[in-house]
Amino acid sequence: MDYKDLYKLSKEAREFSYSPFSGFSVGAALLCTDGSVFTGCNIENSSFSLTNCAERTAFFKAVSEGKRNFKAIAISGGKDSADAPCFPCGACLQVMSEFCRKDFKIILSDRIVTLAELIPYSFKL
Repeated sequence: MDYKDLYKLSKEAREFSYSPFSGFSVGAALLCTDGSVFTGCNIENSSFSLTNCAERTAFFKAVSEGKRNFKAIAISGGKDSADAPCFPCGACLQVMSEFCRKDFKIILSDRIVTLAELIPYSFKL
């Protein structure tokens, strides 16, 4: 799958966001190495600490279906538009580092970064 198509899927997933408190809707599309894709959206809770991010929703759906090998994730988010880069939070990066290699690709609107670029000291040298 082309990364532009993956980003488009993240924008579609964003439409299902439940974000009545922040108004910040996020969608994610996770590409497995076998070509399957799992999407997710952020789901807020009034306690905020029980909120789940779009990226973790996609990962948890994939892992719960037996997937463990991932190639890339596209993330789109924002209050009004999904066109600005929407970086993953620390909790999502931690989940990514649990399941992904350092060359795992993160597609953020107009740029592609690797997991190692966002958390360079979490991988063994």
